[in-house]
Amino acid sequence: MELVALLSTGKGSWGQVSGLLKYGEWDNVVLLGNEFAQKFTSEKKFEFIKVDLDKKLEDLRKEFMEKLRGKVKGTEVALSIASGEGKEHMALISALINLPVGIRFAALTKDGVIDL
Repeated sequence: MELVALLSTGKGSWGQVSGLLKYGEWDNVVLLGNEFAQKFTSEKKFEFIKVDLDKKLEDLRKEFMEKLRGKVKGTEVALSIASGEGKEHMALISALINLPVGIRFAALTKDGVIDL
């Protein structure tokens, strides 16, 4: 399974994504965020895609679609939206659905990585 995750501003919100990378088994990891999010590091390999999170909803959705096209190899992804705000979440979910790929939400709990 591939993981797609949003890294919005604030390092405190990145803990969930960091844990998913560390404890999950992923075939491919794509992280999306702004210039600040490029500072995110992990021992696990991932591809970072820089996006402008300050765009209006529709423009952000279009940017997500354009930049994700060809990056997702399967027909379904695990998605983490633990970081970010509603506008960013809506734009990313809409972009993935319109690629089209199926979505399973992924979260790190005290029991490990789970699908929601």
